[in-house]
Amino acid sequence: MGLKIAIGADHAGFDYKQALTEVLSSVEFKDFGTYSSASVDYPDFAHPVASAVESGDFDFGILVCGSANGVAITANKHQGIRAAICWNEELAVLARSHNNANIVCIPARFTSIEEAKSIVTAFLKTEFEGGRHATRVGKISC
Repeated sequence: MGLKIAIGADHAGFDYKQALTEVLSSVEFKDFGTYSSASVDYPDFAHPVASAVESGDFDFGILVCGSANGVAITANKHQGIRAAICWNEELAVLARSHNNANIVCIPARFTSIEEAKSIVTAFLKTEFEGGRHATRVGKISC
């Protein structure tokens, strides 16, 4: 694939993050933590992942927390970040193809690890359609 992926999670997503690295075995990735299941604050991991994608050093990001809301809200504070909460494959495909999402946020409390793997695979394989969707995405930034 030639992609560079930034991945991070809080304590609720730690086991998922570890499992998702299997899906990333064919691409270059950096693990931004957390590195255990000890309680942590999700912004401490969402900001570095979002910054890595925002800077252009990484193509896409993956964030996991309990609901995915916290990491998505945090990541979307960064300029040019389009973080989407995806709890199934179809949402991941639409987030990429229609919204040009560059960070996928997975809710660990609402998906299985196997579902999370298929979400990430679908997200990374899906191209942005452009066209009318590019016009809409272009209207997002303030």
